Order: sequence, then C-alpha cells, then structure tokens
Amino acid sequence: MDSSLYFDLPIWVRVTLQGVAVIAVLFPLAAACSMAERKISAWIQGRPGPNRTIPPFLRWIPVVAPVLQKLGLFQLAADGGKFVFKEDPIPGHVNKVYFVLAPILAMIPALTTIAVVPFGAYLDSAGRAVPLVLANVDVGILAVFAVGSLGVYSVILAGWASNSKYPFLGGVRASAQLISYELSMTLSVLPVFLWVNAPGGSGTLSLFDVVQSQSQPGFWGGMWYGVLMPISAFIFLVALFAETNRQPFDMPESEADLVGGFHTEYGAFKWSLFFVAEYCHMIVGSGVFVLLFLGGWHPLPWVSLEMVSGWLHIAGSPVLTGALATLLFLGKVVAFIFFFMWVRWTLPRFRYDQVMTLGWQKLLPLSIANLIAYALAIALIERA
Repeated sequence: MDSSLYFDLPIWVRVTLQGVAVIAVLFPLAAACSMAERKISAWIQGRPGPNRTIPPFLRWIPVVAPVLQKLGLFQLAADGGKFVFKEDPIPGHVNKVYFVLAPILAMIPALTTIAVVPFGAYLDSAGRAVPLVLANVDVGILAVFAVGSLGVYSVILAGWASNSKYPFLGGVRASAQLISYELSMTLSVLPVFLWVNAPGGSGTLSLFDVVQSQSQPGFWGGMWYGVLMPISAFIFLVALFAETNRQPFDMPESEADLVGGFHTEYGAFKWSLFFVAEYCHMIVGSGVFVLLFLGGWHPLPWVSLEMVSGWLHIAGSPVLTGALATLLFLGKVVAFIFFFMWVRWTLPRFRYDQVMTLGWQKLLPLSIANLIAYALAIALIERA
C-alpha cells in the first residue's frame, strides 16, 4: 500500500488531520460510553437495559429491526437529541456567567490531554517505530498530570457558581479528593521512569519511550510494568478511579447525601457536558494506564509490534502497521473501560471519611514505601 502521499504532506497538515481524527473518535466514544454503561450495568444486574428505542422507518424491517432494538443501539441518538433540544433554563439564584462557563471548562482539559498520549506507532522504512501522537514531547506524563488535573476546576466552579449548599460541598469534596490522590498517583509512576531512565541515558518522561522500553529483548526488557511493578499499577489504578470521580470515589456528586453534588442545579445540555468530560477523562486515563503498565500497542509481554508485523509481512507498510498498533491499543483501552464500569456497578460507594483515610493513611504511605523499595532494587541491579 502506497502511503507516500500522506507522509509527503506538510507537517502542519498531518498534525491537523491527526487532531481532527482523534477528536472525531474521542468525542463519539465518550458519548457512547454512557450507552455502554447502561447495557453493562443491566448485564451485571440481570436485566435487559435499553431495548425499545428505534427510528420509525426501521421498525418494519423484519429481521434487522428486532436485533437493533434489543441491543438498544439507537438509545444514544435519542439521548443526544433530548439533551440538545430539551429546555435548559438557568436558575435565577446562580452566578450566570460562571454557571455557564463551568461545563465548557470541563471539556477543555478532557480534550487537550489526548494531544500528548500516543495511540499507536508505525514502522518507517528503516524498521524503527514512530509514534502516532499529536505532540511527541519528552515530558508527556507531566503534561498529562498538569492538564488533566485542571478538570477539577470546572467542578469547583460549578459548585461555587450554583450558590447552593449541596453543589458547594460537592466542589469542596472534589478539590480535597484531587489533592489526596494526586500525590499517590505521581509517586506510583516514579518507579517506572526510574527503570526507563537507566544511568548514562539521556533521560525522558515520554510515554512513547515507556512503551518502547517494554518491548526490549531479554526477560526484563519484554516484561510489562504491570507485571514488574504490580504495586505501582495498583496505586495508579485506585488513584485513577478517584481522579475521574468514578464510583466508589464519586464524592463530588454523591446522591446519597448531596442530592446531585456539584451538578444539582444543572440540566439538559450543560449537565451532559460534565459527563461527556468525565468519560473523556476516563478514556484518556485508561490510555495512560495501558501505556504505562500494559505494554501500549504491543500485543503481549515479550511479543512486540515489530515481531507481529514481521509475522504478518506488513513491516514495510506504515499504514498497515499503524492501523494494527492503533487497533491493539484501542482494544486494551476498551477492555479497561469495561473494567471501570464493572467496578462501578459492583462496589458500593465509600463514605467521605473513608475516602480521605484511604488516600492519606493507606495509599500515600504505600506509594512512598513502593518508591523507596524500587529505588533500592534498581540501584542494586545497576551495581550488580
């Protein structure tokens, strides 16, 4: 397959096309997660879930219509139309400017962090892996942490602008939860980068370099960091649930004691933006976890993309190797999103004091001890 036409385009054209493609995939995928969540929760709880919505012009097709209706595939379109056309009044007691601004701000970090997250790679003419990413920066993980953590400001702003007791408490909880678990999340990835940045190297915080370091020859080189550093993966996973406000850590919107939390006063389209942003954060967070601990686009431990491309005889085609890598990466992300939803509909919500105790008294000391243990282990390995 001749791919020279695309790779001969100016770099700004290629980056623009990649950016539009990523947003065109991320935004519908985030919206579809709301539909998937209801079907998965129904499956877990032994009920059918959405199974009646279907356009009138498809209802009379004999075989296709019952299948589409039972799967509930058109529920997403029905929900989208409802949120767009439903009356969306603004309560009189809110601070109107910031009340409207909050859901818009929720989308900005959610769609920005994807710029530094590689979603695949292709093999060039020399057989070297080149990342498929909008911005291949050496500080990729720092950019994810810096921009991703800004999403909490939209929750705080929504709670404050609502001029209501329960939304304000939800915003305060969101800020406290972010601070509590951001420390553990950051400390959990340090052993990974201590391992990647061997003494004498140039040093990097690139997510692409982390993926490539999990495809090196040898027993240690081809092992995924989820197997090599399971405690780091566990800490990052728990902190990721807390950072994305997913149950059992959904303290900012706890219906049991805060009615709806930070979004109590919101409805229709503005309400939906908060949850599209939440699913975007969940997708990006799942992608980062896959890159750090599950080998990225490499199919299995000790089996790299380069090896699979050689077996399939597509190593000379950048388009085919890039498509294969992207599909492998997206497959892992989708499986991880399923795990997110499985946990939500399995575990009960924690109390607020339990969330704070877990973050400060359990997870943070564990992450510090984990960092010290791996720092000593890496130092001994390098000295040996």
